[in-house]
Amino acid sequence: MNRYQAAARPLAAQNESANDILWVTYRWMSVGLGITGLVAWLVSQSPAALDLFVGNRLVFYGLLFAQLGLVFAFSSVAARSTTAVVAAMFFVYAAITGLTFSILFLLYTSSSIASTFLITGGTFAGISVFGAVTKRDLSGVGRFALFALIGLIIASVVNIFLHSSALMWLTTFAGIAIFAALTAYDTQKLKALYAAGAGGNLALRGALTLYLDFINMFLFLLRIFGQRNRS
Repeated sequence: MNRYQAAARPLAAQNESANDILWVTYRWMSVGLGITGLVAWLVSQSPAALDLFVGNRLVFYGLLFAQLGLVFAFSSVAARSTTAVVAAMFFVYAAITGLTFSILFLLYTSSSIASTFLITGGTFAGISVFGAVTKRDLSGVGRFALFALIGLIIASVVNIFLHSSALMWLTTFAGIAIFAALTAYDTQKLKALYAAGAGGNLALRGALTLYLDFINMFLFLLRIFGQRNRS
């Protein structure tokens, strides 16, 4: 074995290990998405649950603030807690998201929600695989997407008061592009961290990151493909 082959073997093993952990991340993310979808559907089938979680504004906005609190606290908790604790925190977040997402079944038909979910899944998978295999450094793309996300949030808040159809569609297509870019960037970043041996329940932290990319992309795509309920 020459020195080049000797150097290549640890690198190949390192990449294989990073890919293995990335698949673990996808599995965690998939379970989280499954919990969100199941909870949202179950709540949508119960008028009493809908009245409690959607009809009661205090409860609904309380759930939204709970989501924000869990997201902001997640990384710091994950860095010092056991996998079981972090997994429970992730699943609680996914369940709370399901409670708030139950409102989608009031706005859109179940079939269009399901079809949009599949479209999002296919799009996300393709972009994430690209981020995992590309040799191009996507850090510049990620930085641009993060700055664009700030502009998107500001534009969305402004449009609450303007009620502009043109601005709504502009933010819709911009949102899809931004979260597509973030999906590729986050996947590449996670793979690099895995290869570097980063710890702190990184697989679960990565699962939450990709989960958020998927959910936001789904919401923007739903604006395009979602069919409104007539009732």
